Amino acid sequence: MKLLVLASLIVTLAIASFAADGKPVTYTSGTDTVNAVLYTPQGKGPFPALVVIHEWWGVNDWVKEEASKLADQGYVALAIDLYRGKVATTPEEAHEIMRGVPDDRASRDLLAATTYLGSQSNVDPKRIGSIGWCMGGGYSLNLAVADPRLKAAVINYGHLASDDATLKKINASILGIFGGQDKGIPVADVTKFESQLKALGKTVDIHIFPDAGHAFQNPNNKQGYRADDAAQARKLTTDFLAKYLKQ
Repeated sequence: MKLLVLASLIVTLAIASFAADGKPVTYTSGTDTVNAVLYTPQGKGPFPALVVIHEWWGVNDWVKEEASKLADQGYVALAIDLYRGKVATTPEEAHEIMRGVPDDRASRDLLAATTYLGSQSNVDPKRIGSIGWCMGGGYSLNLAVADPRLKAAVINYGHLASDDATLKKINASILGIFGGQDKGIPVADVTKFESQLKALGKTVDIHIFPDAGHAFQNPNNKQGYRADDAAQARKLTTDFLAKYLKQ
């Protein structure tokens, strides 16, 4: 019995110690300096990399944890701060900060993040993608539109583009994860987005969780979190990124 307990403790400690540590970094965006947290896998690389884009809350503990998990899967993960250090604690505050982010500045920050990752000696510049949730999901799509270098983009219940002229610019493979009960992103808009991308010859994989609402992957969303759907969404993301960034 003692040996079993000891073995279990060793396994637990090993799992706990595997989470990648984040290192505060800065990169240049126009004349601005952007703060970010960089998570690096074990080993020498070169690794695939991801721009990790926060929800409307800002760079809080949850998005840092997600970036750390991605690093554990073998990606250099850069959790960027579009809010210039602000982190919201209430929906009202999050809404106010989000609305205060200039579109042109956010676009510069996203493109500069891709450039920063591509300049790292342990990153393969031909295998860079993006992932975001909520507000960050929309920005993940924006980056795929703006940056032809991007190889893959994950959109977790983020806003969508609807005109062919915009969607034609996308070179990245797209994974979209949405909730069927999301009042802000109707299912009809999601299916139209998928159909348009396919008609344009783009690589797209859309998954709609029928009973889920917005932000269902975040356990801090006490009323909307759906553990089983979140676990399935994580597997879809893991498989998608491995397919398009690791092979």
